[in-house]
Amino acid sequence: MPEIVARPVDEAAAARLAAQGIDLRLARVFAARGVGGAEEIATALPGLVPPGRLSHADEAAALLADAIAAGSRILVVADYDADGATACAVALRALRAMGATVDFLVPDRFRFGYGLTPEIVRLAAERSPDLLVTVDNGIASVEGVDEANRLGMRVLVTDHHLPGAERPRAACIVNPNQAGCGFPSKSLAGVGVMFYVLVALRAELRRRGAFASRPEPNLAGLLDLVALGTVADVVRLDANNRILVAQGLARLRAGEACAGIKALLEVAGRDARRATAYDLAFVLGPRLNAAGRLEDMAIGIECLLADDPGTALRLARSLDALNRERREIEAQMQESALAMLSGVEPGEGWSLTVHQPGFHAGVVGILASRLKDRFHRPVFAFAADPDGRLKGSGRSIPGLHLRDALDLVAKRAPGVIERFGGHAAAAGATLHPGRLAAFGAAFEAVARELLTPADLEQRIETDGELAAGDITFGFAEELRRHVWGQGFPEPRYAGRFAVEGHRVVGGKHSRLTLGLGGRRFTAMRFGEAGPFPGEIEAVYRLDVNEFNGAQTLQLVVEHWSGRV
Repeated sequence: MPEIVARPVDEAAAARLAAQGIDLRLARVFAARGVGGAEEIATALPGLVPPGRLSHADEAAALLADAIAAGSRILVVADYDADGATACAVALRALRAMGATVDFLVPDRFRFGYGLTPEIVRLAAERSPDLLVTVDNGIASVEGVDEANRLGMRVLVTDHHLPGAERPRAACIVNPNQAGCGFPSKSLAGVGVMFYVLVALRAELRRRGAFASRPEPNLAGLLDLVALGTVADVVRLDANNRILVAQGLARLRAGEACAGIKALLEVAGRDARRATAYDLAFVLGPRLNAAGRLEDMAIGIECLLADDPGTALRLARSLDALNRERREIEAQMQESALAMLSGVEPGEGWSLTVHQPGFHAGVVGILASRLKDRFHRPVFAFAADPDGRLKGSGRSIPGLHLRDALDLVAKRAPGVIERFGGHAAAAGATLHPGRLAAFGAAFEAVARELLTPADLEQRIETDGELAAGDITFGFAEELRRHVWGQGFPEPRYAGRFAVEGHRVVGGKHSRLTLGLGGRRFTAMRFGEAGPFPGEIEAVYRLDVNEFNGAQTLQLVVEHWSGRV
């Protein structure tokens, strides 16, 4: 049973925030997330960290400006997830608006794997580009950059992943996580890095007089794409990222999003005027990612580049169909993995490594995430290549930095991992043929070394209890106006409620009437039909339900306990 704990609140910070005019309930939420003053939650564009603080952004701008002036051919090499797709779309839209001759290439993950590999470089060379620009990849592509140099192509790397031991010999590298970069927001997504480079490029072109006879492009018009890639990549929403996301959401709500995002919301049945970070993470992101997982991310990029609403809608429908297929494959894989683990007690191991012959390479990351949530263990899930290699995705829990763990595995079990990369919470690895068992043993040993028994105990953090009088529609609306996500979690509350009504909806969900302090609240428990006892301890969030044009307060129960 997970332990329910309340986040500690810096009472002095909460008092300062309340004195600055912030609702006390919200002030306590912000103080529990490390906010000390109202300026830290401001979301106006002038609050962004200046591009000049991102190392080598000015050099990248000069490189791109020279390429534009010379009429050079630029080829953007994208990654196959939502961050890479949005970064590619942002790059192409802005570079074309600034006069560049530019196209894109997105690798087939099933043929070429991840990053700027030598194979991808040779494929790119068929288009005769002068400059390759990586987005959301490249920092680990030492061999690929060398191949590009050999073939006479210059490389600009824009990435946000953690660097390896060797730095690629690129013409320029822009990455807030590379050594020596003093940019304070280390959590920029790949699309955020590209956006910053483009802001620097516009300033460079302005200095060169490029806009004397034509208007400057409005780069703020790209923030809907920046917001989508940032949230979908599950990077930490620090103050800088919250500004980017808030500004992008404002464009969605004002009806100013690109045709592709509008179409994706339409096929999902979502109202852009009420869009939140939830829509970016769980509605738009999965539909965009489905292309890279199952087919070709070029479909997703073309959707984001489309200006014609009809074309965008056609592509969005294709992405929606792929996402439905992805869900079916994932459900089958999860059932298979859970059957394989049915005899495993979580306490027996400190990690999980799973593989089945039928696992799909495009869905192992989602499977790893589901198993991580279920067992609260770091998980790696692998799918087989035709050549016998195993390509896997991992997801971790707090306490284990996954990329650092893989580095230890590679050093202590040489000959097991062919390549790896990633972040603290998510990473990927390719194993040499026949090395799954060796990897599982080495990964388990590293997990036991780096984790503690307390790390394996699942905890649900809440923002404490709300009095019945504080659970209001107005407060729910106020919460919706703010940006929540990774590292800045949406408020959850704990409370003991009387269950005064229950009915099953949709065959597998429960609509509850919960009583507290003489008031009744409508609540939903998704994915569970009941039964429920007469009283429950619930962890819930406040939501606004919209039905037939009416908006009402609704509690969403995310965890409950009680004796049935």
